[in-house]
Amino acid sequence: MNSDTSPENKPLGALALAALGIVYGDIGTSPLYTIKEVFANPHHPVPITPENVLGILSLIVWSLIVVVTIKYVLFIMRADNKGEGGLMALMALALRPLAEGSREQKTVLTLGIFGTALFYGDGVITPAISVLSAVEGLEIATPALKPYVVPVTLVVLIALFSFQRHGTAGIGALFGPVMVLWFFTLAALGIANIADHSDVLLAINPQFAEAFIAANPTLGFFAMGAVFLAVTGTEALYADMGHFGRRPVQLAWLVLVLPALILNYFGQGALLLANPTAIENPFYRLVPEWGLYPLVGLATLATVIASQAVISGAFSMTRQAIQLGYLPRMEVQHTSEHEIGQIYLPAVNWLLLAAVIGLVLGFKSSTNLAAAYGIAVSGMMIITTLIAYIVVRRLWGWSLAASGALTAALLAVDVAFLAANAIKIEDGGWFPLVFGMAVFTAMTTWRLGRGLVSERVRSDALPLEPFVADMAANRVPRVPGTAVFMTQDMTNVPFALLHSLKHYKVLHERVVFVTVAILDIPHVPDSDRVVTETLPDEFYRIRVYYGYMDAPNLPTALARCAESGLELDMMDTTFFLGRETLITSFDSEMPYWRELLFVALFRNAGSATAFFQIPSNRVVELGSQVVL
Repeated sequence: MNSDTSPENKPLGALALAALGIVYGDIGTSPLYTIKEVFANPHHPVPITPENVLGILSLIVWSLIVVVTIKYVLFIMRADNKGEGGLMALMALALRPLAEGSREQKTVLTLGIFGTALFYGDGVITPAISVLSAVEGLEIATPALKPYVVPVTLVVLIALFSFQRHGTAGIGALFGPVMVLWFFTLAALGIANIADHSDVLLAINPQFAEAFIAANPTLGFFAMGAVFLAVTGTEALYADMGHFGRRPVQLAWLVLVLPALILNYFGQGALLLANPTAIENPFYRLVPEWGLYPLVGLATLATVIASQAVISGAFSMTRQAIQLGYLPRMEVQHTSEHEIGQIYLPAVNWLLLAAVIGLVLGFKSSTNLAAAYGIAVSGMMIITTLIAYIVVRRLWGWSLAASGALTAALLAVDVAFLAANAIKIEDGGWFPLVFGMAVFTAMTTWRLGRGLVSERVRSDALPLEPFVADMAANRVPRVPGTAVFMTQDMTNVPFALLHSLKHYKVLHERVVFVTVAILDIPHVPDSDRVVTETLPDEFYRIRVYYGYMDAPNLPTALARCAESGLELDMMDTTFFLGRETLITSFDSEMPYWRELLFVALFRNAGSATAFFQIPSNRVVELGSQVVL
């Protein structure tokens, strides 16, 4: 990470302000639709009575306290991987103490990949429901504007996704102040309405939640699916921790975000007790008519920021998955000279936009979208809890009783929310599951296929050290310059070298074998980037290490070889890359349909030249055929 922009070099207050604009956009816009979905749900509406309002408010408050504050802010965020958070980072931590190839390792890998896939399912819904719910304020201001809600939403979303290629460096500084204004507005609107019905403050007592569930077990179960909307976006707390550090994220939550959310939910509850007809849109009814348009504008800005956080998270998650070998290489553009984490992936951006547009056109309202929202997030939360158990038990050394008790308590809440959200599957909850399952299938197919290709290549390869000795003994002609051969297996001769020798009948005066390893830490210090090994007769073996959040740049890394006495002049160096042509087979270890999918992914993968930032005019590609 750039030393000028790393969290430890910035004041705590400034980092907390920045965290408001990135981390809390999603959960901070939940008041736009949560209360409405509880009391105006088209299938299982909760009657507006004082007991029910207090019960629902108590459920929301204690969901925020238990799920967000206790589970994530105070517990899960302790499981950082060299400062980085998120499900992929947690999975990397959990894998460290597990034996290679063990059942536990395979289970953690499967859970981690599936949870990551669910993240994408959630990621396409967040921009759609957030922006749509904000723009729906127009029809509250003037019913005649209702036909324009969907078109305006699409315009905002298309503009948002189109802007991604320019990066957020220019407007990122505005995110924090806008969200500060948003949270202060939430708190002020809540306080203004609480004054008319102050008894809603009693909902801070969890006995009201217990009484509501006890009196309405079936209705309470259905209501939990809508209450869960209040905590969607919680995974961002953990996933974005690396940008700001643990303490700023915790400070922002405890000092501003949590109080503002609770006050606003209480204000909406007080409004419903005073005026039950406000249920058409209790959030926008918190303000007088003259304040509707300014609030719609502010809410739209807040939801755009919330969407930006999810989109940036999808870019970051995709790069991590590529680095760790779960997705094919894709074009990654860096949009900032100073912030290493600001990246843009065109393929992911346009895929997300297409899915979001389809959602808005298909569901047409935030109420309909709410039926699809929640099941992917609740599934991710369960996976996070299960993997966290491995970390605390096997890595931190907690006792079985302590780790089991904590995990059981958290799972009880997670499973209750998943069960309540499962009833949404028929009404739209199938979408994030299908989308996530498609991503999961692609990720597992890619990993399985790459392993199969490596196995096929390895089975036909020649051992490296006897080959080097043979070249020296046979006095193969040498030509000036340096040849760099990329390889995944340092014990065998790369196919590209064999093909080069077969065609050209010569070797370069210096032959360098380079392998790139992605470690299970976010960043590798430059001092540990390169390890050089000298072999006989001007052959060299170089290992280059990156973290899963690093941006690979092979020429820059190889320049560090000069410290070991091996100076590589890029103008006199040629990179030889192997390019496999895959041939499907009915006798493969993979099902045939998976072979076809893997071949399609393989053919559309980005080039190693661009991924490793190698000058294209210094690259020679040599092909070979591999039967799957």
